[in-house]
Amino acid sequence: MQASISDYQKIIGKEHLETIYRIAERLSGKRVKMINSTSVGGGVAEILYRFVPLMNELGIQTFWEVIKGDGEFFNITKSIHNSLHGKEEPLTQEMEKKFLEVNQNNARSMSFDEDYVFIHDPQPIALIEEKDKHRTRWIWRCHIDISSPLESVWNFLKNYVEMYDVSIFSAPNFARMLKIPQYQIPPSIDPLSPKNREVRPREIENTLKKYKINPERPIITQVSRFDKLKDPLGVIHTYRLVKKTTDCQLILAGGTATDDPESVEILPQVLSQAEGDPDIHIIELPPNSDLDVNILQRASTIILQKSLKEGFALTVTEALWKKKPVVASAVGGIPLQVIHNYTGLLVHSVEGAAYKIRYLLNNPDLARRLGENGYQHVRHNFLITRHLRDYLLLLIALDHPGENIINLG
Repeated sequence: MQASISDYQKIIGKEHLETIYRIAERLSGKRVKMINSTSVGGGVAEILYRFVPLMNELGIQTFWEVIKGDGEFFNITKSIHNSLHGKEEPLTQEMEKKFLEVNQNNARSMSFDEDYVFIHDPQPIALIEEKDKHRTRWIWRCHIDISSPLESVWNFLKNYVEMYDVSIFSAPNFARMLKIPQYQIPPSIDPLSPKNREVRPREIENTLKKYKINPERPIITQVSRFDKLKDPLGVIHTYRLVKKTTDCQLILAGGTATDDPESVEILPQVLSQAEGDPDIHIIELPPNSDLDVNILQRASTIILQKSLKEGFALTVTEALWKKKPVVASAVGGIPLQVIHNYTGLLVHSVEGAAYKIRYLLNNPDLARRLGENGYQHVRHNFLITRHLRDYLLLLIALDHPGENIINLG
């Protein structure tokens, strides 16, 4: 059930909520379009599903469209994704041609007469070729870590990025040398969504029973897509190192995304590695499993995020919000959330992750303190209301080019 903007007052306070209303008044009647590559799976779709209705409630007419593509196109965009994370997967001329053809086909079926268009990530980036036909402000919103990309692929995309009016990145280290302005706006979670709301003890009890998980023993959990960059095999290795000296169970829960063809290839490898160990629970979650994710996280003793590369890791944000101690790789946007020894523990290897998990299992007071600090950090920095405010301020700034100070009145 979608929350109303007024429902957030109990979390952020009346003053912060009134600030959002005041900023939104300056944009009343404006029209916004969000475009990405999937309506199900992944953080972008999850954010937009909660974000778009709030924009409309504030009087800013906001639409959400998803580009269409075939398997070949999404194999190419997955290759682009991997390349932007530094993997040697260069694009051939044929791949570039196919990528542009799909964007052009989508452009023909879309209209761009809104005041602002947000293009999310590389998949629909070439829609910007429509810019000169419309009096629209175009924003490229990059959710992934492009700090060390394969240069040939980045240069191909950069030609399109620099056609936009502005770009947005999740963390300062993702920024690149560009001719257009760059903004840092981290993603967010919705504290009132099924994935993050409070749950009753009975709900936790029933869910653990459904998945045959023992609530009386320590539970280590990683929630993420079954993706190489989330390192699920490394998670199992970490668990096995911990298990040598400390009793525990492992939950690896996740699903697939329609724009990620590799994800269906990883799951069989994970199942093979876990075979024969009744304490490893591999849970393939279908779409709309948000409440189960919430409950599994809340039932966990420690949340692990052992990513090799990461855009922001909203699963970390979710865990911190639930006051869970987090052990996570020091990659991508994770260090914005996990402040080492304050809101969680950062690691750089399987061995380091295992050591920190054992340490927390044996020091529950520290685990509780990290969880409480993490919750406050998210409340002040990574909730959807802050995200909403930042986007509204960006749109106002786009209407005042060159002005250093804008009076909101």
